[in-house]
Amino acid sequence: MAHALRLGARGLGGVWPNPAVGCVIVNGAVVGRGWTQPGGRPHAETMALAQAGDAARGATAYVTLEPCAHHGKTPPCAEALIAAGVARVVTALTDPDPRVAGRGHAMLRAAGIAVTEGVLEPAAREANAGFLKRVTQGLPLVTLKMAATLDGRTATAQGESRWITGAEARRGVHALRLCHDAVLVGAGTARADDPDLSVRDMGATRQPVRIVIDATLSHAADSKLGRSARLSPVWLLHGPAAPEAARQAWAATGARLIALPAAPHISVRAALQALVAEGITRLLCEGGATLAALLVADDLVDRVVLHTAGALIGAEGAPVLGPLHLAQLSDASRWQRLSMRALGHDVETVWQRRSI
Repeated sequence: MAHALRLGARGLGGVWPNPAVGCVIVNGAVVGRGWTQPGGRPHAETMALAQAGDAARGATAYVTLEPCAHHGKTPPCAEALIAAGVARVVTALTDPDPRVAGRGHAMLRAAGIAVTEGVLEPAAREANAGFLKRVTQGLPLVTLKMAATLDGRTATAQGESRWITGAEARRGVHALRLCHDAVLVGAGTARADDPDLSVRDMGATRQPVRIVIDATLSHAADSKLGRSARLSPVWLLHGPAAPEAARQAWAATGARLIALPAAPHISVRAALQALVAEGITRLLCEGGATLAALLVADDLVDRVVLHTAGALIGAEGAPVLGPLHLAQLSDASRWQRLSMRALGHDVETVWQRRSI
């Protein structure tokens, strides 16, 4: 199962809205391995069974998520396992999708296949956190990436921010983008930094969706995002006040425009719900202090990845997080440290909300 989880992780960022599943088939030795393919199909079980061939008969299949039991774009994986003559199926998680939700396990048992559930469940729950949150809460898993000095500043008073962290930390950001479905920034960051938001210098064969929340489409269509929108996806979340000329300019680049209500600003919760409706499960926020504060204040952030540089800027520098308007210390959200590592001269610390 640990091997199946490692295989499944290969799909993170590239299989949405599907979960990133891994499957290992054992019959005296490993005879088949598979993981969910780009775009969500073929499924992991289909790949592993194709590799195993006749050796799947009488074998044990280790699958990180309950095999699907419904007819969608492909037949159910539970049926494929039954047809292949597998004798036993070991799973880590029950699929909370209402179309499955135990039906896959029941279908296997009804066919006389032994089923063992819950093997390495915590690790599988962590691996599929984005899919699980989309299905159960209607929201994506949100990772907030921040880079700051020792005194919590992201830029000088004059706005200079390149580069606070070193090359190793910046490469770490590209790795983060690669395992998320989409990267999100706000209009202010888009205008100030003219970011590209793509994965570079890592041999990537896929790119995350690059998204800007921009109520009035103030970010120029001839920006880096606009010029590359036909190479990899760019989505603009805008409000009703966005000028028609700006809409047409962005549409001409190949970017996708998603209209949302604004009263007077776009709700970040409504924005995330709109992204889930489009299938996004794992979202990396690289926005500035304002967007970060809005997400934190609305309790929408699941993880924080903080890159800390060994530099001091002073109180006149720009803060890493905007105002939260807390009345007292007890109102502050609390976080649990998951990991810490050196990235060159910088330090990466990963935090998770205590409630998940």
